[in-house]
Amino acid sequence: MKTLLFTAAAAASLIPAAALAQDDAGSAKRIEPYVGVMAGVHNYDSETSKEGIPPVGYKGRMVEGVAGVNYNVAGPVVLGVEGTASKGVSGDIDWEYGVAGRAGVKAGKDSLIFGKVGYQWTNFAALGKDSPDFHGMTYGAGIELSPADMGGSAQSSNVRLRVQADTTGNFHSIRPMAGVVAKF
Repeated sequence: MKTLLFTAAAAASLIPAAALAQDDAGSAKRIEPYVGVMAGVHNYDSETSKEGIPPVGYKGRMVEGVAGVNYNVAGPVVLGVEGTASKGVSGDIDWEYGVAGRAGVKAGKDSLIFGKVGYQWTNFAALGKDSPDFHGMTYGAGIELSPADMGGSAQSSNVRLRVQADTTGNFHSIRPMAGVVAKF
């Protein structure tokens, strides 16, 4: 397990170097690392899901950090992967963390419409300090709006406004989030 984690960390550390090594003279970037900060709320159903989450309708407001990398496959088509870590600031959720693959299409000058599928772990503060993490598949969709597409004169921007909605398991929750993402 330690070898796997070390290999993943070493590979992730090469992403910024690969992005900097690209030719910026007239060619579009092929690799785009990004980081962001988001906020939102996660509301769970009041029925038991296959993840075993108790049927009490947990919910909580949270702040989330996101980091990932996009790869421009061809034309407007983008594939990527991202990791997230969320901290509950009020309500029943203590922590959420996960990883997801993304597929999207660039729109306008520099915006992105995307869908994502991944895996998420959630720890509920309402269940006590030593409670287990509940986990399952997560699905979502969203849009990243560039200032270049909101009336700006630039062809692109390193900052995007991101709005998304996710669900956990078999659509037993709704998780709207909004924030700012900076790409490199």
